[in-house]
Amino acid sequence: MGKIIAVSNQKGGVGKTTTVVNLSAALGMRGKKVLIVDFDPQGNTTTSLGISKKSIRFTSYEMLVDECTVFEAIVATQFRGMSVIPATKSLAGAAIELVDYSDRAVRLKKALSSVQDEYDYIFIDCPPSLDLITINALSAADSALIPIQCEFLSLEGLVELVDTIKRIKKSSNPRLEIEGILFTMYVSRYKLTEQVTKEVSKYFKKEVFGTVIPRNIALSEAPSFGEPAIYYDKKSKGAKAYDDLAKEIIKKNKGR
Repeated sequence: MGKIIAVSNQKGGVGKTTTVVNLSAALGMRGKKVLIVDFDPQGNTTTSLGISKKSIRFTSYEMLVDECTVFEAIVATQFRGMSVIPATKSLAGAAIELVDYSDRAVRLKKALSSVQDEYDYIFIDCPPSLDLITINALSAADSALIPIQCEFLSLEGLVELVDTIKRIKKSSNPRLEIEGILFTMYVSRYKLTEQVTKEVSKYFKKEVFGTVIPRNIALSEAPSFGEPAIYYDKKSKGAKAYDDLAKEIIKKNKGR
C-alpha cells in the first residue's frame, strides 16, 4: 500500500510545489511509482509538469465532488514513474461546496483509497491555507511533510500547522504523523538561517530532515519549462538536494 504524504504549510512561498514536483521526480527516477494530487487552486504543480490546463478534462475538483472517479482524473506525465491529478482554479469553490457534505473532511481519503495500492507514494500539494481543502488532505494522509523557509515568521506558521495536525489526529485521522520538516531556500551564510535552523531543531529534533534545499536557479527556472529540476539540469545543486531527500525518504520508510 502506497504512503500518502501531504506537503503542507499555510504560509505561501515556502517551496511546497517545488518540493512535491522535484521529490516526486527524484523518487520516480529511483524506480518508485508516484502519484501527485494537485490540491491547490493555483494549479502550479500541474503547470510545473508541463500539462496544459486547457487540455484537462477532469481535475481534483471533479473528483472531490463526485463528478468523476479518481481513475478518470489521473493524468500520466512524460516523466518516469509520475502521474498527477491536476488542478485548476475551479477547486477554489470546493471549500464552500463541501460544507453541505456529511463526509466533507474525508472525501479525498475515500477517493484515494481505491488507488493507494497502485503507487509507492502519493503526494498531496496543499494550498497555503488551513481551510477544508487542507483538512481533507491531512485527513487522507499518513504523514505531513512541512517545508519551511529559514525566516522568523516561518516559526509561527510551523507551530500553527503542528497544532492543526494534532487536532486532525484526534478528530479524523489518528494515524497522521509528521513525515519531516524540510528547510527550503537555504543559504548557509545568512545568520538568520542558522538561528531559525537551531530554533526549529531544538523543538523538533527528530522531525527535521538531514537534507536541506538550497536557493538554486535551476529550481526557479525549471517550472517555466514544464520540467522537474532533475530533468532540466540534473547536475544542479537543487536537483541533487531533492535526490538526497528522496534517498532519505526511502530510508526512513524502510525501502518502500
